[in-house]
Amino acid sequence: MEKLTDIVREETEQYAGPSLNATLQVVNDEARQVYTVISIGKPPANEPARAVVMARVTGDFVVIESDTTDKPLINALIQRGIPRKQIILAYQGESLPETI
Repeated sequence: MEKLTDIVREETEQYAGPSLNATLQVVNDEARQVYTVISIGKPPANEPARAVVMARVTGDFVVIESDTTDKPLINALIQRGIPRKQIILAYQGESLPETI
């Protein structure tokens, strides 16, 4: 199986690119294994930047901190072979097991 960090990076980066009212920009921190796409508003709206999707790798787990998309990151990760039991939806109140 591919490296967990590679899968998470590749799948989060799929959300980047232009959109109608914003630019969706990749902001990753490889050292901390945090993978993020932010929305930067375009004129005339110029809305503040916000995280569209944000995930981090902690041990053998993927913690999804934020996902405001209509195509949830969890589905893409499962399709890539990551078991649901290794995915933590922090934005829905799930937490890592105590043994981590």
